[in-house]
Amino acid sequence: MKIYILSALLAFALSFAFLLVLIPLLKRLKAGQNILSYVKEHKSKGGTPTMGGIAFIFAAVIAFFVFFNRVGREELICVAVGLSCLLVGFLDDWLKCSKSRNLGLKAWQKLVFQAMIAIFLGVYCFRAGKSSLWIPFTKIRVNVGAWILPLSLLFFLGTVNAVNLTDGLDGLAAGVSMPFFLLFGIIVYLQTHTDGIPILCFCLSGALTAYLLFNASPASVFMGDTGSLALGGFVSAIALISENVMYILVLGACFVFSVISVVIQVIYYKATGGKRVFLMAPAHHHFQQKGYSETRISYAYFTITLLFGLLCVAFIV
Repeated sequence: MKIYILSALLAFALSFAFLLVLIPLLKRLKAGQNILSYVKEHKSKGGTPTMGGIAFIFAAVIAFFVFFNRVGREELICVAVGLSCLLVGFLDDWLKCSKSRNLGLKAWQKLVFQAMIAIFLGVYCFRAGKSSLWIPFTKIRVNVGAWILPLSLLFFLGTVNAVNLTDGLDGLAAGVSMPFFLLFGIIVYLQTHTDGIPILCFCLSGALTAYLLFNASPASVFMGDTGSLALGGFVSAIALISENVMYILVLGACFVFSVISVVIQVIYYKATGGKRVFLMAPAHHHFQQKGYSETRISYAYFTITLLFGLLCVAFIV
């Protein structure tokens, strides 16, 4: 347990230090967030430095390699997938900042990049025999064989974009991801009694904790797609390789809720000729429209994730 705590602390310290350097740099480079015009409550946030994900992702990766010197193929794949998604997000953010508008890569372009990464990850899982799925709240593991290939694509695309959609309020995506990785790391350790992926999870959780000091409302920096896509990549890779992808549906319930709320809104809007289920989607904007503060919404999402995670752990112990 000592190595877990120390790795998380190093990731925290590095993330904090990197952000202290990165935020002024982003301001000088005028790498500010362009706010969507229809989110009126966020008008005052225009120009807030973005791409803060660079700091906490690299802090987590560095801390992981410092504390885990027996890195195998599984851990390298997780890191490679996370950093690949970071590059896609960075390109998207850079285009937004350079054009001074909230449009970077086109949706189909991001999907193509994500699909390529997902196919690579799915093929690896299939060839490495990582084709089983742990069923939450049980000790049952089901082998799905070649079905892991389409399932990898489905879960990867869904998860990466779910995390991206959740990144809509100060402290929200980071506030969900921090307990997610912490509890996911514990789950994987209890199942396998190996250190690699659990330490990576603890490093990500520690780095995100430092980031929350700068991102809690009112945020002084945003993670941007650089951070949210990278987080989604790490969630997907860690879950698929550890054969715990079904746990995303439980432990990542807040991520799933963001996607479902958008899907419901779009289907209902088209089916009824313009009527809405939510005042605004994703659902966290609905709650904001109802008068709840960003801090309260983020805290609620954090608490739900933490409780669901503890419930998952309780059924494994």
